Amino acid sequence: AGSFQEAGVIQQAYNLNFPLHMVPASCAQCPAWSAFSVSSPAIVLETVKQAAPPKAEDRPEALVVRLYEAHGSRVTAWLQTSLPIKEAMLCDLLERPVAGGHLPLEQRGLRLSFTPFHVLSVLLVRSH
Repeated sequence: AGSFQEAGVIQQAYNLNFPLHMVPASCAQCPAWSAFSVSSPAIVLETVKQAAPPKAEDRPEALVVRLYEAHGSRVTAWLQTSLPIKEAMLCDLLERPVAGGHLPLEQRGLRLSFTPFHVLSVLLVRSH
C-alpha cells in the first residue's frame, strides 16, 4: 500500500535477491553487532570493500563504502560504524579522494548529503 518508498520496496527487493545466510556461532549468547548503519531508509549502503590500488598499497587499512539515494529525494543521512575510523573523505568511483571531500568524524558518525539517485563513495581509513 502507498508509494514504493512507504511500502519499503527497495529493502524487500534486497531481501529477496540477497537473503541473509545464517552461520553457526560458537557462542549462543554472542552480542548483536553491525559494522555499519545508515539513518535513512532512502539511502542504500551498496558496497563495503578494501580500497583499490594504489590506495590499498599506501593504506592497507582503507575501506571504501558506496551508498546511493534510492527514493528520488534530497536527504541528509548519518553513516555510523562500529569500526575505529581515523579519517574519512569522499572519493570518486575510481576511489581517488576528491578535492575538498574531507568529512569530519562526528559523534553521530559521518553526515552525508544526497540529491535524487546520487551515488557517494566514501574512503574510510581505519585506525589501529
